[in-house]
Amino acid sequence: MLNDTAIKAAIRAAQTAQKPIKRFDQGGLFLLATANGAGLWRFKYQFDGREKLIGLGKFPDVSLKQARDRRDDARKLVADDIDPSAERQAVKAARADSVEAIAREWLTKQVDLEPDTIKAHTQRLKDYIYPYLGKRPIGTVEAPDLLAALRRIEHKALHDTARRTLSLCGRVWRYAIATGRAKRDITPDLQGALTSVESKNHAAIIEPKGVGELLRALDGYVGQPSVCYALKFAPMVFVRPVELRTAEWSHFDLDAAEPTWRIPKEIMKMRDPHVVPLARQAVELLRELRTLSTGRLLFPGLRTAARPMSENTVNAALRRLGYSGEMQTGHGFRTIASTMLNELGWHPDLIELQLSHQERNKVRAAYNKAQRLPERRKMMQAWADHLDALRADDGRKVVPIKRAAAAT
Repeated sequence: MLNDTAIKAAIRAAQTAQKPIKRFDQGGLFLLATANGAGLWRFKYQFDGREKLIGLGKFPDVSLKQARDRRDDARKLVADDIDPSAERQAVKAARADSVEAIAREWLTKQVDLEPDTIKAHTQRLKDYIYPYLGKRPIGTVEAPDLLAALRRIEHKALHDTARRTLSLCGRVWRYAIATGRAKRDITPDLQGALTSVESKNHAAIIEPKGVGELLRALDGYVGQPSVCYALKFAPMVFVRPVELRTAEWSHFDLDAAEPTWRIPKEIMKMRDPHVVPLARQAVELLRELRTLSTGRLLFPGLRTAARPMSENTVNAALRRLGYSGEMQTGHGFRTIASTMLNELGWHPDLIELQLSHQERNKVRAAYNKAQRLPERRKMMQAWADHLDALRADDGRKVVPIKRAAAAT
């Protein structure tokens, strides 16, 4: 039988001789001492008439006592007619199909996401999913199991976090389906099971005088050119922040008789392509920016031109200008446009279309997409003119299109 003194002596002897040396214990356990000074535990056994071998760890990370315990576990499997090697492979495969393994693998594929977003996804999974479901094969997890994990989040009154975690899990489950490790996405089964979250408008200034002051502050921002132009461009087009910061020059036609920004469906929240008619002021601004931009993106990140600016860049710039998160956000430019265009008398359908809000009535949606672009172009030019008036604070107003002429 081996002891620690014999083990260390065998390792030294193997190094001196520069060749492997075996030292046997009992019950098939032996130490393989290598020329590079390692001591590897091995277990030799017979199964189905064949001699087989598995590793049990490395000394001293695995002590003699631990090696003997692992040998005994393996011998019990053999006695129960179970091949320890096959059992180990099955366990390894199960771990590869676990919720945590698949989620981590999915995260490595999200190369288009910002590092901050990846960090947030990773932390959410580590906090709320891995401790309860992480080790389970994803195909064995049922909707009630996931709901139980999400309930723990709700018990902390983090209702929005629970809903975001559910959405994140949906993406992981769909990846598991695509890679052949799950048969169905269980997350739709939980629709309506979580506590609903009261919708809150994004902070925005909606008084005309305050909007004029905001526009003048944006014009006076001093910083990276991409940020300066993003701040000036955002109020004119009032798209979602992700649509703004991922804008590419190939999506724009500035030289057409009717300049247009066509946002691909992959970027849009509703996964439908979106058209933004560009007012004269927007085109002039973009032409200025084009002289400064040589890359693919209009608004590249501060660290590398290959990636868009961070999702927090515009909000951080607003904070620097003195506008807190309770006063104005980048998303709040949409609220400003929606509120003021309605007050100016523009037809709600035109405004909703330009905001790219989903139309639940499919027939009406098809009509809107086909028929309303000329009117939206007029509205966008009138909106840019109105912003100029607010910026100049000269009291001018946009003459609204009469509702009767705007839609039927």
